[in-house]
Amino acid sequence: MVRPSKKSQIPNLQEAIKETAWKQIAETGAPALSLRAIARDLKITAPAIYNYFPDRDALVTALIIDAYTSFGDSQIAARDAIPADKPVERIKAIGISYRQWAMMYPQRYQLIFGTPIPGYHAPLMEVLPSAARSLSALVSVIDDLRIANKLKVDGYPQVQPGYEQQFDIWKGFAGDYDILSLAVSMLIWSRVHGLVSLEISNNMPPFGVNGDALYLYEIDSIGKQFIRL
Repeated sequence: MVRPSKKSQIPNLQEAIKETAWKQIAETGAPALSLRAIARDLKITAPAIYNYFPDRDALVTALIIDAYTSFGDSQIAARDAIPADKPVERIKAIGISYRQWAMMYPQRYQLIFGTPIPGYHAPLMEVLPSAARSLSALVSVIDDLRIANKLKVDGYPQVQPGYEQQFDIWKGFAGDYDILSLAVSMLIWSRVHGLVSLEISNNMPPFGVNGDALYLYEIDSIGKQFIRL
């Protein structure tokens, strides 16, 4: 009698590997991610993992892409839940969704926006499509404001000569938005990213049990700064 393989006992081994990886990251941190440890947890042999992920870096890249995809889904859903003619509410909804997703999936958030893994360098052209899409909700709203002449950007610094190509690459995946809209969106992202990163790492200034009030104040400030009503 032939015993069934371990692979056949796990309906979707590829997803099981990734879920186990996330649990390992939550327990010991991303730098300690180990394919052999994942194999032990799943009670399979290491070569079974190599059929899906030939090395640790390939697994990390897959986790990053999945995280960006989930994050992007939440951002786009938040934007689309608000009518297009209400840009202030759309900006607020996108900002609130940003923090909610990060609080729900802190390990995913830190993997894509925070903690580096020694020796790992994300393959840009593999990761960029999902990364660009994840911020496309914000960029699209900012670009709509620009087109409607409702984007307040008096005195906004110009992109320095020689750096335009970086935005051109981004536009190839996020949509053909104006370079000014992309630049403003990156500034807005950096501001909410700073607060969320401080909160996740328990370094939030003393504004209560969590950062609700301070974060909402910043979202409102962003709207007042950039939106001409």
